Amino acid sequence: MAVVLDLLRNDQRPRHPEKAHRPDQPILRKPDWIRVKAPGSPKWAETQAIVRENKLVTVCEEAGCPNIGECWEKKHATFMIMGDTCTRACAFCNVRTGMPDALDAAEPERVAEAVAKLGLHHVVITSVDRDDLKDGGAAHFAAVIGAIRRLSPATTIEILTPDFLRKDGALEVVVAARPDVFNHNLETVPSKYLTVRPGARYFHSIRLLQRVKELDPTIFTKSGIMVGLGEERNEVLQLMDDLRSAEVDFLTVGQYLQPTKKHHPVLSFVTPDAFKAYETTAYAKGFLLVSATPLTRSSHHAGEDFARLKQARLDRLGTV
Repeated sequence: MAVVLDLLRNDQRPRHPEKAHRPDQPILRKPDWIRVKAPGSPKWAETQAIVRENKLVTVCEEAGCPNIGECWEKKHATFMIMGDTCTRACAFCNVRTGMPDALDAAEPERVAEAVAKLGLHHVVITSVDRDDLKDGGAAHFAAVIGAIRRLSPATTIEILTPDFLRKDGALEVVVAARPDVFNHNLETVPSKYLTVRPGARYFHSIRLLQRVKELDPTIFTKSGIMVGLGEERNEVLQLMDDLRSAEVDFLTVGQYLQPTKKHHPVLSFVTPDAFKAYETTAYAKGFLLVSATPLTRSSHHAGEDFARLKQARLDRLGTV
């Protein structure tokens, strides 16, 4: 029987038990335009040491991000709170699935200490889905934001949240903590949700992003998708319109890369020219900022992008 093991920790338990019985999918050879910096530099090792010392989880490792070598060399780590085990089983994701452990009440302070040690001017905080919790982990997100504000008041905070599906009042708790950027990824077009993101609901995610703006119009909102999952171009353009209807400020578009043979296959490698065309169209539709490249990921260059996002808002206000 084939299983997908947790090779990050030399753990012989299945990392993705729900995928173990799926037939193997071929992994296509990556094109020449997808090349990344290998991890292992001294600064990368220093970042890793701080993460380990504070007993933290990063999405950089758990999701197998291709940009980890570049980001960790700059001491830019994206922290994944509430454990390393997700209650969802998305077909594209490399994060472990199963029943998570109880929340760690000391985690917010440890995250804040790591942010201070790394000297981050801008930090991205994400999490696993916690459908097992009454509030989906909203209060924990708020506690992490509060801890970072206390130890590093000058650091701007970007959060990448789950959808808080069927968690009444959860979103309001997170927004009240006043993150600088609220990100929630749609991941793919609605026609692919059943096979790619079966635990989520497309229009709930759209409404979540819209509700953030209703609660606090000053918070920047952001969302991202992967391409190469079999979507049609017109579907991507409609998704852009849906996000703009929700007043989302920032769109990211990146190439889906298949983590293992048990995950959803890559159905196409989108060319750099096609990514450029998506970027041009998205700007024409009114987004303040767009990042659309094969290696674009939600937290890649997040600090630099936040500065650009603020400037874009000021420029637009100046034209009113």
